[in-house]
Amino acid sequence: NSNEQFYLLTETSTQTIFQEIKKLQPQLVIVDSIQTLHSPFIESAPGSVSQIRETTAELQRFAKESNIPVFLIGHITKDGSIAGPKVLEHMVDTVLQFEGDQHYAYRILRTIKNRFGSTAELGIYEMTGTGLRQVTNPSEILISQREDLLSGVAIAATMEGMRPLLVEVQALVTQSVYGTPQRTATGFDLRRLQLLLAVLEKRGGFHFGVKDVFLNIAGGIRVEDPAIDLAVLCALLSSYEDNAISPKICFSGEVGLSGEIRAVNRIEQRIAEAEKLGFEKIFISRYNKKGIDFSKFHIEVIAVGRVEEVYQRLF
Repeated sequence: NSNEQFYLLTETSTQTIFQEIKKLQPQLVIVDSIQTLHSPFIESAPGSVSQIRETTAELQRFAKESNIPVFLIGHITKDGSIAGPKVLEHMVDTVLQFEGDQHYAYRILRTIKNRFGSTAELGIYEMTGTGLRQVTNPSEILISQREDLLSGVAIAATMEGMRPLLVEVQALVTQSVYGTPQRTATGFDLRRLQLLLAVLEKRGGFHFGVKDVFLNIAGGIRVEDPAIDLAVLCALLSSYEDNAISPKICFSGEVGLSGEIRAVNRIEQRIAEAEKLGFEKIFISRYNKKGIDFSKFHIEVIAVGRVEEVYQRLF
C-alpha cells in the first residue's frame, strides 16, 4: 500500500487481528465487516449470532482498555436495518447509518443511537468521482432551480434532527380518467396524504374525490416531519386551482383533522433558515406565536389558524 498512514490486514480471526494491532498501535481501527470475523473461543460459524456477539465484545473490551476508537461496519438487510442480532446495537456506543438513493448523488449520514450525545444530528454529502463532498447548505440542493412559475409547487421549512432544511413539495392534481382516483406519494406517507385530502374535502369543499393526486418530495429524500403538512396542502391547492404560489413563500405547520393549523417545534430555527435562503414570507401556525419575538426577523411571518385562511391569503 502506497499510503504510509494506512495499513490493510486481510484477516478474520480476532486473535490475529489483536496481535497485529498491538504491534502497530494505530490511532483508529476499522473492521469491515463484523459479520465476517470469528473468535477462536466460539465454535459456531462466522456471521452467527454468538460469533457476532463475542467478536463485538472482544473489540469493545480492546477499545475501552487501549483507548483506540474502533469502527465496525455491518451489512444491512433489505429494509435498511442492521443484519444480525439486535444485541450488536446494544453493545456499541454509537450507531451511524449511511443512506442514499441509487438514482441521486446525495448520501445522508444519520445517528441512530448515540450514548454520549444527541441522535438528532445529520450529515449530507454528495457523491463525486473523487469521493464524498460535504454539502454545507443542503436546502439549496433540495429546492429545484426553476425559471418560470409552476403550479403545484410549495416549499416547506422542515427539521431533520437539529438541522433546518427547506424542501420542495410537488403536487399534481388531474381529472380522474379511470373512475377510481389514484393516490401516489413519493417521499411522503400515503395515509397522511389521504388524510389531508379528506380535510380539504370536508373543511374547504374541494372535490378531490374525482381527481387523481400525485405527490413528490423533490431531491429523493423522505420527510417524516408533520410540519410539512401545510406545504403539502398548499401544493395540492395550487395544482387544483392551477395557480402558482410565489417562489418567495414557504410554509411550516401541521394540519389537524378539523382543518386547524397546529404549532410545530423549533419554529425560530425554521424561520431563520427561510430568511437565510432569501424567502420573503413564511406561513406558520398562529399557535406558534407565544413567547417569540418576530421583530428580529426580516422575513414576513404570516400566522394562520385554519385551512380556509391560508387559501384566502394565497389565492
